[in-house]
Amino acid sequence: ICFFQCDNAKGLKAFYDAIKFGPNHLMVFGGVCATVTSIIAESLKGWNLVQLSFAATTPELADKKKYPYFFRTVPSDNAVNPAILKLLKHYHWKRVGTLTQDVQRFSEVRNNLTGVLDGKDIEISDTESFSDDPCTSVKKLKGNDVRIILGQFNEEMAVKVFCCAYDEEMYGSKYQWIIPGWYENLWWEAWINSSQCLIKNLLAAMEGYIGVDFEPLSSKTNKTISGRTPQQYEKEYNARRGDGQSSKFHGYAYDGIWVIASTLQRAMKHLNSTNKHQKIEDFNYSNQKLGNIFLNAMNETRFFGVTGDVVFKNGERMGTIKFTQFQEQKEVKVGEYNAVDDTLVIINNSIRFQGVEPPKDKTIIQEELRKISLPLYSILSALTILGMIMASAFLFFNIKNRNQKLIKMSSPYMNNLIILGGMLSYASIFLFGLDGSFVSEKTFETLCTVRTWILTVGYTTAFGAMFAKTWRVHAIFKNVKMKKKIIKDQKLLGIVGGMLLIDLCILICWQVVDPLRRTVEKYNMEPDPAGRDISIRPILEHCENTHMTIWLGIVYAYKGLLMLFGCFLAWETRNVSIPALNDSKYIGMSVYNVGIMCIIGAAVSFLTRDQPNVQFCIVALVIIFCSTITLCLVFVPKLITLRTNPDAATQNRRFQFTQNQKKEDSKTSTSVTSVNQASTSRLEGLQSENHRLRMKITELDKDLEEVTMQLQDTPEKTTYIKQNHYQDLNDILSIRNFTDGKDGEKAILKNHLDQNPPAQWGSSDPSRTSKDPIEDINSPEHIQRRLSLQLPILHHAYLPSIGGVDASCASPCVSPSASPRHRHVPPSFRVMVSGL
Repeated sequence: ICFFQCDNAKGLKAFYDAIKFGPNHLMVFGGVCATVTSIIAESLKGWNLVQLSFAATTPELADKKKYPYFFRTVPSDNAVNPAILKLLKHYHWKRVGTLTQDVQRFSEVRNNLTGVLDGKDIEISDTESFSDDPCTSVKKLKGNDVRIILGQFNEEMAVKVFCCAYDEEMYGSKYQWIIPGWYENLWWEAWINSSQCLIKNLLAAMEGYIGVDFEPLSSKTNKTISGRTPQQYEKEYNARRGDGQSSKFHGYAYDGIWVIASTLQRAMKHLNSTNKHQKIEDFNYSNQKLGNIFLNAMNETRFFGVTGDVVFKNGERMGTIKFTQFQEQKEVKVGEYNAVDDTLVIINNSIRFQGVEPPKDKTIIQEELRKISLPLYSILSALTILGMIMASAFLFFNIKNRNQKLIKMSSPYMNNLIILGGMLSYASIFLFGLDGSFVSEKTFETLCTVRTWILTVGYTTAFGAMFAKTWRVHAIFKNVKMKKKIIKDQKLLGIVGGMLLIDLCILICWQVVDPLRRTVEKYNMEPDPAGRDISIRPILEHCENTHMTIWLGIVYAYKGLLMLFGCFLAWETRNVSIPALNDSKYIGMSVYNVGIMCIIGAAVSFLTRDQPNVQFCIVALVIIFCSTITLCLVFVPKLITLRTNPDAATQNRRFQFTQNQKKEDSKTSTSVTSVNQASTSRLEGLQSENHRLRMKITELDKDLEEVTMQLQDTPEKTTYIKQNHYQDLNDILSIRNFTDGKDGEKAILKNHLDQNPPAQWGSSDPSRTSKDPIEDINSPEHIQRRLSLQLPILHHAYLPSIGGVDASCASPCVSPSASPRHRHVPPSFRVMVSGL
């Protein structure tokens, strides 16, 4: 009995008419519409009739408690779920989402699928359903990152679903749609007008979807129970059908007839073997015993038909499920699933995915550490090594020439500390470039602390030593109290040590209270540069703690004060024009460059914290620039001066100050042990002047000897002495006055000449002209006698002032050091000289 009209009333009437007016029926064959079939199947138990359907696929009929006498040769809609499970496992899809139309048929399939996937290590991450507009549900699926969508809807809704998928860009290489495969050929053409989607957009979204449906005919070439192969059956069917409409259930109907036949045959055999007096013709609707015999015989059915292996399990056909894929606007078979053997066969190279590989079941988030480029690290490390080599060369230069006057005056120990600080700063660059790609997480956390300590100590050591040198110059040349001030290198080392002690206190408190730790910052996902179906989530390592801002503020404040202190000292000593002592100009340049570069570097480094290569490059270049410029400004001028003019740095001109400085420091008298080089330089200048005066005295001494000889030979040369050698004698007295060094002390000869002008030498007192010639002291005889006695005395009188003989000695002293300098002439000689 077949019910071709999906009308419950007509179906029931036809069934009851057949029962009432027709002969006794052994079985009911048919039922296409689910509603009519389900009503009839539910009532068959009262007549002990077995029903076999070849077209009813509704999952509702699988309930054996409600429909115990119902069988079907066509697999139900739920039969595709084991096949889908096999497909998901084949491509390792463990996360799926469902999109279901609010119809009982589709809801039942979804519910059954949930039970099939339960416990199979496959997650249904989102379950969406819709009535008329699927776009909202599609959008939710995308929001939940569902990449494998299992759909259950009819053709009309399928058009709307794929239009929404196109709008949400849920198609292509990243998504896979699995929908029912029982749609009619070119099914979208009938419903395209009901949507707002263009046909090309719809086809683009549909490309690659996989349809799942039962196989109409077996693809095997084995002979069936009828003696024909499935291919032979299909050929004969098409020949007999002619131009009539084809149904995809014809094979199941054909196999259904053979199921009934084989069932009746087994029933007859059973009756013959158990009760030879009873036949199947004796069956009536109240004969429950024969009804159970038919039921058991139906369950035992097993043969190979044109649709494949015909086997029932709880009344459900264990058939073959096919997989088709929509490729270039047509359905292509890509595989099949055999429910009897639970095997999946994928036809070689038939399935084509939109990407180079099957889609992922979710967005694969691959965390990628943003690390420092190895070539960049190598380049900056090479620059750092060059800087350290330069610093080592400066250190060698400083140690080798430590006894040179120029280097001694520039405090070589402090210079060594400046170099040490620079090398520590250079060394920190190697540590800043080590990240998770080079070291482990634990090592990286240790490096966070080590590199901070090294850079901080290096900065303080270099600039602390430089500022300590400048402070000593400031303390010496600003000493207006004229006190003897001794500032040794040990005191400067103590100043630098104090600065380092402050650093250590800050760093130790930082480490104990709130130590630096490794933190990982995650950024927004980015597409894979290689085009793979994954998303890259960049992560970046940082060295941070809870109160990072406070600790950095303390360190920056301290370093800023140190920098301001250095600027103050450099400004105060800007007028001390002794290059060997004063580095104020270079310190000012260093502070300016370092300050500007640190401000720029800190700002750029903060803005590029998500770009480790840029950040490391900026930090490294700032450290290299600051360290290099500081070392070069301190040592290059000294190196050039030492090579070109080593004495220029210690000449007297270095003690020339501006007019304001002269007025301020005119009374300064400093004897500083730590700057003995400066005193030595001044002493050498005075000795040079003394040597020049001694040379002049030697010349005058020759002139005196010549005058003495002339006077002894020709007394008439007195006039020559008076007129031509007065200036020479005056020069001698002036020299005596210059070498004295005390403002209140006058030379005896100079006093005498001031009291007796030379103009009186040639004159005679008229009152004396009438006296005895013997009493005339200016007579040639008296003059010659006095000169012969007094000139040697006069000669010895000025020699002590230049390191010669003492005036109290009868003969020249042995050495200049044997005679005290600045000694007065004895009074007895003063009288004799005054007589001259």
